[in-house]
Amino acid sequence: MPRAGLTPSRVVDAAIELVDKHGLPALTLAAVAEHCGVAAPSLYKHVSNIADLRTLVGIRVMEEMTDSFTATVLGRSGTDAITSLMRAYRAYVTAHPARYAAVPVNPLHQQEYAASGRRMLGVMQAALRPWQLDENELIHTIRAARVIVHGFASLEAAGGFGLPHDLDETYERLIRLFLATLPPL
Repeated sequence: MPRAGLTPSRVVDAAIELVDKHGLPALTLAAVAEHCGVAAPSLYKHVSNIADLRTLVGIRVMEEMTDSFTATVLGRSGTDAITSLMRAYRAYVTAHPARYAAVPVNPLHQQEYAASGRRMLGVMQAALRPWQLDENELIHTIRAARVIVHGFASLEAAGGFGLPHDLDETYERLIRLFLATLPPL
């Protein structure tokens, strides 16, 4: 990547490429600078420090996930929307496990991530809208869905299911179990 073309967005692109190849712990300013073909101090024109870069990576990943989820549920409703959303979430995590590790566990309560977190939450809320859940029930339902998807996909991405049985079948069963907790439409 030529030095003259370096921008904050390209620095984040390079960081994500490194994370995808080597994992989140390998993300350093020195590694990103080398990947970009510049000296590490050149990055300070685009990011403040490694914490800033990690935040930008996390935000980018959350936005990427939200865009994917939005495209997945667009034009769908009810159980079809929820099923599609849960499948898309799992697919993202298993396709990009290292990148997914950049997503904070509680983005809504971290100022830097809050807008992206609310956007992602909004997709989940919209998918559940047909059930007309009150706010309390909606939060519990979203938490349950997140636990199912995050837990299953994280275990899958880490190789946590060693038995030879079909993972897709297991996941589809979990989706059906989750849907069974929702009131009838």
